[in-house]
Amino acid sequence: VQLQASGGGLVQPGGSLRLSCAASGSIFKTNAMGWYRQAPGKQRELVATIISGGGTNYADSVKGRFTISRDNAKNTVYLHMNGLNPEDTAVYYCNANVIDDRYVRSTYWGPGTQVTVSS
Repeated sequence: VQLQASGGGLVQPGGSLRLSCAASGSIFKTNAMGWYRQAPGKQRELVATIISGGGTNYADSVKGRFTISRDNAKNTVYLHMNGLNPEDTAVYYCNANVIDDRYVRSTYWGPGTQVTVSS
C-alpha cells in the first residue's frame, strides 16, 4: 500500500490550497485517514482526521479554516485550506489506517508535501 500526496505549494497569506492524498495497492478497506504537519524545529502535529463514516476531528488552530473530506471509492482524502497564514507553513503528511487484502491492519504515511505561506 502506498500513499501519494499532491497540492502543496507557495501561497500568500489569506490564500487557499487543496491537498489530495490517494491510497493505492492491495486495499480491502481504508479506515481513518488524516493530515499531519511538521514545521521546522517542531514536532509533527495533528491537523485533521476523518473516519470512513465521515466523522471529523480538527486541531484547534485550524478549526473554521480547514476542511477535511474523503472519497471512499477512490481511497482519497482531501484537505481544503482557507485563510492560510505563515504559521501554517510546514510539510504536510497524509496518513491512512488500511486493511489490506490479507486482512492485515496497518498505518501508512505519505512522503509529505510542502506548504509555504508567505508574501
